[in-house]
Amino acid sequence: MAPSWTVGAGTLLAALGLFSCCSFGWCEASRTSSSISGGDQGASSLERVKRGWVWNQFFVVEEYTGTEPLYVGKIHTDSDEGEGNIKYTISGEGAGTIFIIDELTGDIHATERLDREEKAFYTLRAQARDRLSNGPLEPESEFVIKVQDINDSEPKFLEGPYIGSVAELSPIGTSVMKVTALDADDPTYGSSARVVYSVLDGEKFFTVDRHTGIIMTAVADLDRETQDRYELVVKATDMAGQMGGLSGSTTVTIVITDVNDNPPRFPQKMYQFSVSEGAAVGTPVGRVIATDADMGENTDMNYLITEGGELFKVTTDVETQEAVVAIKKTLDFESKRTHNVVVEAVNKHVDPRFVDLGSFRDQTIVRVSVSDIDEPPIFQPPEGAIIEVKEDTKVGTQVGIVTARDPDEKRKPVRFSIDRTTDQEMIFHIDPDTGAITLGKILDRETAGWHNITVKAVEADNHTMESHSAVSIRILDVNDNPPELATPYEASICEDAEPGKLIHTISVVDRDEPQSGHRFYFTLQSPPSSNQHFTLWDVKDTTASIRTQRTGFNRHEQNVYFLPILVVDSEPPSLSSTGTLTIHVCGCDTEGAIQSCNATAYVMSAALSPGALIALLVCMLILIVLVLLILTLKRHRKGQRMAEDEEDMRDNVIKYNDEGGGEQDTQAYDMSALRNLYDFPEAKSCDSGPDIPAATAAADFSLFKGYIRKKVEQADADLSVPPYDSFQTYAFEGTSSPALSLSSIHTLSTTSEQDFSYLSDWGPRFRQLAGYYAPGNLEEEGS
Repeated sequence: MAPSWTVGAGTLLAALGLFSCCSFGWCEASRTSSSISGGDQGASSLERVKRGWVWNQFFVVEEYTGTEPLYVGKIHTDSDEGEGNIKYTISGEGAGTIFIIDELTGDIHATERLDREEKAFYTLRAQARDRLSNGPLEPESEFVIKVQDINDSEPKFLEGPYIGSVAELSPIGTSVMKVTALDADDPTYGSSARVVYSVLDGEKFFTVDRHTGIIMTAVADLDRETQDRYELVVKATDMAGQMGGLSGSTTVTIVITDVNDNPPRFPQKMYQFSVSEGAAVGTPVGRVIATDADMGENTDMNYLITEGGELFKVTTDVETQEAVVAIKKTLDFESKRTHNVVVEAVNKHVDPRFVDLGSFRDQTIVRVSVSDIDEPPIFQPPEGAIIEVKEDTKVGTQVGIVTARDPDEKRKPVRFSIDRTTDQEMIFHIDPDTGAITLGKILDRETAGWHNITVKAVEADNHTMESHSAVSIRILDVNDNPPELATPYEASICEDAEPGKLIHTISVVDRDEPQSGHRFYFTLQSPPSSNQHFTLWDVKDTTASIRTQRTGFNRHEQNVYFLPILVVDSEPPSLSSTGTLTIHVCGCDTEGAIQSCNATAYVMSAALSPGALIALLVCMLILIVLVLLILTLKRHRKGQRMAEDEEDMRDNVIKYNDEGGGEQDTQAYDMSALRNLYDFPEAKSCDSGPDIPAATAAADFSLFKGYIRKKVEQADADLSVPPYDSFQTYAFEGTSSPALSLSSIHTLSTTSEQDFSYLSDWGPRFRQLAGYYAPGNLEEEGS
């Protein structure tokens, strides 16, 4: 605060209070002045200037090792006149523990060893108080005690140990990685924190930048295959590397990565393998491998054959990187027993930076020895033979010959045969010793123009050694079929047709196939009268046209013309045939459209071929036979139905499995069939009473007896069916039943006068029934 002075009658110079700042501290004086009025001025004045404290930093050296407290500094106020009435106090960080103050003098001391790296400064507050009242004399003021740095911390590599990598054969100065060391000393004070780098171990291969810590290659021939990693020791020194500076070190591992700088190499210049000549195509012969000092994908390689690739091929096993040599074509021991195959290995990924180091490929020889086996005969030619023979060749004539030989060194004899599944009709035969094929049946080119047979050849003493060859026999054509009209031609002309009008164009077919092609000659073979009406134009190929030669046709005089045409072929010997062209004369309108033709029915019938007429008659005959069969079946069914109806009216067979009502029970079956036929009254039972005359009963019974006899005779004659009768069964209830038996058998003990002796005349089927009702008669017959 700036001092202020006032002049008056009396002046009092106030004492100047000075605060002393020790070490690097300083302070500004604060003055107090007073003015006293005196004498004649009649007044006095006193002015006091307010004290103010201005602080800077206190400094204390770290790592003090003395036995006494370290003096830091002093605080003082100008109001302190040395009388001991002012007390100095401090508060804040470390007050009373690390820092103490002399209350009387204001001296501050450090009682502990300080470390700037742990705490760089302390903030405290100073206070001057009245000793008696303990009241503050000045406002509290803040000050800082800063710990002064000394070089007591060495550089440290906090991220170590380090691992880096660099490609082999990298040029000098290639950056590998960067290392960094930190120094805990104050970088703003002196050189304690200024770090420099150097290589302690490995400086032959790598260097480090002194200031940045970047590690670089020192040589250009780093070879991974020779040494794949390096261990370096890098040192960091503070004080800019000056003497007395502290240092720290770390280990740096540098891995040398691979590049494709090594070609593949075969361990051997020749490999030998053996394989049988009967091995199938694709059979592996052997495996070879080329080694590569590189690693990873730099060892990937392809194999190829530069010599001997006609019979062998090579592939690469992607898992093992081996070359697999296999058979490409069938081997033959008799043709060549040893094969030399040159196999070459080539790197897949060639680095263009290292092409000047040499060729990245290598070769080796694979010698393959072929072993002999017993082989089946070989046909000549191996693809089969084609034989040509004329169709008119006689049976037994030799048509060709097949040859086969044993390919082995022993040259065993060969036997020939024909596979009969290919010649089931035995048209050809073959000599088993010579292989000559002869004709066994007459040939017909028009039936079969080619015959394909299979000839089998086997060794004479080993039939398991067999081979087959396809022989195709072509049948050559001879002129043995005459030319014919393509179809039975018919044409129509108008009555007023003009001369030269085209009636029809005919064509000819010939089943033969001459090598020079077909050429036919046409001639009209009709009588002179027909030649006056029509003319034939030869078109010089396989067709000819028929034209009118005159006008004035009259359908009422002649409505149909039959025009014979002779066709002759040109092949020796010449063959011919005659065909007929049917020409109808019809009425036409003014535009030439046909309206009608006379004798339509006749024309149509004449137009029909004999085969068509026969087919029509057969169809009509079949229809007549079918109608007669249907009528006969209907009549037969009607008669059979009437006979069945007649029998059904008289017969009614009923089987009872329960107790009936006895002889009086007539509700179990229909009696109307018996009543309606003859219309006679129903017979009464023997118990109906004596009032009915016996003659009437006898007459009615005789009618019934006659009907029964007739039916019995019919039943006896037909042994396949049972007799038509009504048979009723009655069960006896037992002795304890109050109901009496209803069986008609008891009628034998009655006084009935009815005679049942006629039952014995009904035959063996009614013998048991007759025994119940006429036992006496049976005994007489038995006697």
